[in-house]
Amino acid sequence: MDKISLYHRLPYPGKVLVASLHGYRLRAQRYGRFSERLVDEALERDRWSREQWQAWQETRLSEMLEVAAKQVPYYREHWERRRRQGDNASWSYLENWPVLKKDPIRQNPKAFVADGANLQSLIEEHTSGTTGTPLTLWRNLETERQWYALYEARVRRWNGFSYRDRWAILGAQPIVPAAQRRPPFWVWNAGLNQLYLSAIHLSEDFIPFYIEALWKHRVRYLLGYPFALAILVRLAEKHALDLPVLEAVITNSEILLPEVREILSRGFKCRVIDTYGMSETVAAASECRSGRMHVWPDAGVVEILKDEEDKPAGRNETGRLVLTGLLNPVMPLVRYEIGDRGCWALEPAICECGRQMPVLAQISGRLDDVLLSPDGRRIDAVIAVVFKADLPIREAQVIQTALDHLEIRVVPEPGFSDSDVSTLVSRVKKITGDSMHVEVTRVGSIPRGPNGKFRFVISMLNTPTPLSL
Repeated sequence: MDKISLYHRLPYPGKVLVASLHGYRLRAQRYGRFSERLVDEALERDRWSREQWQAWQETRLSEMLEVAAKQVPYYREHWERRRRQGDNASWSYLENWPVLKKDPIRQNPKAFVADGANLQSLIEEHTSGTTGTPLTLWRNLETERQWYALYEARVRRWNGFSYRDRWAILGAQPIVPAAQRRPPFWVWNAGLNQLYLSAIHLSEDFIPFYIEALWKHRVRYLLGYPFALAILVRLAEKHALDLPVLEAVITNSEILLPEVREILSRGFKCRVIDTYGMSETVAAASECRSGRMHVWPDAGVVEILKDEEDKPAGRNETGRLVLTGLLNPVMPLVRYEIGDRGCWALEPAICECGRQMPVLAQISGRLDDVLLSPDGRRIDAVIAVVFKADLPIREAQVIQTALDHLEIRVVPEPGFSDSDVSTLVSRVKKITGDSMHVEVTRVGSIPRGPNGKFRFVISMLNTPTPLSL
């Protein structure tokens, strides 16, 4: 029996204990004796001029490119090969580096780890594969604490919060088995002061219990996928249930559409704050109180490149986001194409908030179709967790052809077996319930759209969007 199955068998107090112990471990990992100093330094940099930011970023970028070119096997081999071919271009200039796709990282992640790094002493993370392409990543404790100090400064402190506050998250983790029909569908994590609500069970039948949990735990703010949060509000409105008044709703991982922002603001009677980040820790952005999405220059260098060539897009032109991290010398990613699109804002030199950090006009990330379980729960926000890096899958696509039928198209790596198919089906059914028929189809490739990307989730159901309940 695996750890998740053992956890599911625990009574609720046991789940709270396990979750809280895990939370205390994460808290010690993310925040150390110097974290407050790191937060203060980040807030001080917020007042820098554009020239100060440029000078700081150039220095830090030069150091990171030097480490990547000399100490990281993948990049070192790249530059050695170019030298043998007579190419003497300097690695000190970012534009001389190739754009990095996800495939090389997925196929051989250790090739991106700097020489001498002890993997056993590093923090290892497996992305959930929100486009069906999971990755294995490593970073050291210093990078972890720098990243969370920036998040503390630019998300929490900008809005009057700290990591010591009580908060809630509507997330993708299966707190209880999908077949469970009685609450709680959440767990209190004392280590992180966090109420973790599982989006898997969010439905008409259970919405009163979710709202009761929010009231009971007296959280200051709520974080989660925009569409899942909007479903929570719409279900509450449909059943005339009073939501607690929060101080803020913070969104991540999906595009925040204007109509969704309005639903969240109306439902919780508070500000809605959009954020942008990723497990690769190569860039981030967050909204200030003036509503502008500021890039964090101390997290990474953001380039927006044309679709048809690796050259900068025009100032008001939407293009591919290509990111170079400045925090992680253990696994530096240079000119990494994350798979999202965006464009720069045509803004004054100084925002109304007083900051001169770059501003994005928009980020066009993942916006997929709606997936439903046979009992009517929305599951597209959580289905990506089944595609972990332990499965030899290059990329995947989920298609719902009927309420009780999912087809999962996978582009397999060598070694993909019937056992992997069974693992994939089992993971899906833990989310959907056993009544879902799951068909795994092996394909050579997944068709792309005009922008070169493919839809991770496709629904062929003739059902209304849950936002119009």
